[in-house]
Amino acid sequence: MGQKKDLKGSEKSKIVRYLAEGCSSLKIAKLLKRDHRTIKSFIQNSQLGRKKHVDKPRRKITAHELRKVKRAAAKMPLATSLAIFQSCNITGVPKSTRCAILRAMAKVRKAERRPPLNKTHKLKRQDWAKKYLKTGFSKVFWTDEMRVSLDGPDGWARGWIGKGQRDPVRLRRQQGGGGVLVWAGIIKDELVGPFRVEDGVKLNSQSYCQFLEDTFFKQWYRKKSASFKKNMIFMQDNAPSHASKYSTAWLARKGIKEEKLMTWPPCSPDLNPIENLWSIIKCEIYKEGKRYTSLNRVWEAVVAAARNVDGEQIKTLTESMDGRLECPCKERWLYWSDAGLIY
Repeated sequence: MGQKKDLKGSEKSKIVRYLAEGCSSLKIAKLLKRDHRTIKSFIQNSQLGRKKHVDKPRRKITAHELRKVKRAAAKMPLATSLAIFQSCNITGVPKSTRCAILRAMAKVRKAERRPPLNKTHKLKRQDWAKKYLKTGFSKVFWTDEMRVSLDGPDGWARGWIGKGQRDPVRLRRQQGGGGVLVWAGIIKDELVGPFRVEDGVKLNSQSYCQFLEDTFFKQWYRKKSASFKKNMIFMQDNAPSHASKYSTAWLARKGIKEEKLMTWPPCSPDLNPIENLWSIIKCEIYKEGKRYTSLNRVWEAVVAAARNVDGEQIKTLTESMDGRLECPCKERWLYWSDAGLIY
């Protein structure tokens, strides 16, 4: 059925005249030979248009109240605009006004995640920093594992959506759809790996040592000169499979022992520069909310992203250790981030 023509200006004038004469909408429809619903809709819209718009009085904010809001925002980080204004006993301010006021003096951020550090952890971080303060970090081999899932981390699929468009649906699968465990190492300006842990293998002490034998030692370490092996320091975190007696003894038989095996303070991923490499790779493989349909696809994406990381980027990460050591050395500085020292 074709679309009905809109009411003409002359027809609208007749409707108004017939209404003034007391005719019903049904009678007007018959007189004009138009659909009753069309006439009724025009009458209803006309009545809505004639309603007088009454502006609600807006709450004015004084200079004194602005200072109170600024102090409250400083004392209540991550609080909502409503909570901040209520703490100042300021009521009757709409949300849009509250947000506009706060944008001039604050910014919306989410809490930064940090490892929990108790007194013992802090002391061990300080001891570690003092021990390696004069170490040449160009000879340290930094290692770590990373798990990548098919769906990617929560909250990464964000972007602009045009007005009037529906929000896209992003389905979440259990355990992120599955994932791949990846191991790699960096030294000076070189990336070793990444190497893929076989699917279904749980890294205990035995499987971890066998993995190092098949990847790190056979494919890279054995090709190095004797002088390089003599000076290299191997770093790994305190995961159970890394720090167990079995793994420590196995590495010792490989010549990595005592001063050649770096001790590592507990709860200190922020001190390991390879964590920043994982961030670079994840930003690349999950950009624009990308997801994967198979484990092989996500592994291929990791390999491609790792190849795009040049030596200068890796060198920047390994040379950042001098700045990272300042965190635990100074009692009032505890954490390290990309922005520098954090209290």
